Amino acid sequence: MENWQKHISINPGIRSGKPCVSGTRITVSDVLSYLASGMSMEEIIEDFPLIR
Repeated sequence: MENWQKHISINPGIRSGKPCVSGTRITVSDVLSYLASGMSMEEIIEDFPLIR
């Protein structure tokens, strides 16, 4: 398994400490919600290119 800490960061000062995609303010739960609603990874990356 790849080291998740390269991709996910937790900082109490950013988004109330929710896990975020490293280097962004996009929470992991946001990305999972988008996937659950039917968005593809390509659509999410198109909307949020910083998570690439």
